[in-house]
Amino acid sequence: MKKILLAEDDSDFANVLKQYLELYDYEVTWAENGQEALAIFQTTTFDICVFDVMMPIIDGFTLAEKVIKINPEIPFIFLTARKLKEDKIIGLKLGADDYIVKPFEADELILRLNNILKRSQQ
Repeated sequence: MKKILLAEDDSDFANVLKQYLELYDYEVTWAENGQEALAIFQTTTFDICVFDVMMPIIDGFTLAEKVIKINPEIPFIFLTARKLKEDKIIGLKLGADDYIVKPFEADELILRLNNILKRSQQ
């Protein structure tokens, strides 16, 4: 079972996404803000991270920078409503494996996660 750290401040969306990912045999740990996600990341091992960009306390971009300092090999994607080209560029320059804009197809997310994990484990 692959372990995902999901950092998302919208609890309704996070719960639906968590349940969906669990149907595909992912073990999902949900954090409702960047600070909580960072604390969890420091004590738990994950296979991949999924970060919202706009979160309270620590935003997704800052969270990604902190996570990379702890584990530069961890794959991560941004899943966000921010669709400006500049935001995508910032996210990808940080090293994100993908930048997915909401709304999105859940099946597409699963395929992207699977592909990233396949590559990262080789």
